[in-house]
Amino acid sequence: MSAEKFSAAMLETWLESKEETGAKLQGECPAVISPVTLKKVHFCLLGLLFILSTTVVALSVALAEAKREPGIEKTLYATCPKDWIGFGSKCFYFSEDTRNWTFSQTSCLSLEAQLAQFDSLEELKFLRRYKGTSDHWIGLHRESSQHAWRWTDNTQYTNVTFIRGAGECAYLNDNGISSARVYTDRKWICSKSNSFPLQGPRVLNPF
Repeated sequence: MSAEKFSAAMLETWLESKEETGAKLQGECPAVISPVTLKKVHFCLLGLLFILSTTVVALSVALAEAKREPGIEKTLYATCPKDWIGFGSKCFYFSEDTRNWTFSQTSCLSLEAQLAQFDSLEELKFLRRYKGTSDHWIGLHRESSQHAWRWTDNTQYTNVTFIRGAGECAYLNDNGISSARVYTDRKWICSKSNSFPLQGPRVLNPF
C-alpha cells in the first residue's frame, strides 16, 4: 500500500471514531438534563423567588411605617410638675415656709403628695444634698419612743439609717435624720410618684 492510500485510510478511520464519539455524547446529554433535574432547578428557583419576595414586602412595610410617623418617638415620658425636683421614680417638693409637722403633711396632701418618703440611701443622700442648710420635715412619725417608726402611708420604716432623738416626728438635718416634737416649726419635703398623667409623645429631631 502506498503512503497516500495509507494516510487516506487512517484519516477515514479517525473521522469514523469522532462520529461515534459525537453520537455517544448526543445520547448522554439528555441524561444530564433529565426531567428530574429540571424539576429540581424549577423548585429551587421558586424557593429563591419566594425568599426575595418576602424580603421585599418586609422592607416595604418597614419603610411605610417609618414614613407614616417621621420623627415621633412612641414612648411617653413623665415629667415632674413645676417647682418639683425629679429623682428616680419620684418627684420632690422643698418648701420655703416653716410649719409644724401636721401642717406640713396637710400641705403635701393638698398637692396630692405625702411628706417625703425615701426607699434607699441614694434617695436619702439626694434629699440631704438638695435641702441646703435648713432642717426639713419628712414623712416618718411614731406614737412614742417605744413604738416603731412608720411612714405617713402607715408602712413600717425599714431602718435605712438610724434616727436620733426621742421625738415623735422625723426631720432631715446636716447630720442625717433626727426627731422632734410635732409642734416644732421647720421646712418640709413632699414626695409623690411621677406616674401621673403623661405629657404625650416627645418629638425627636430628625436631623
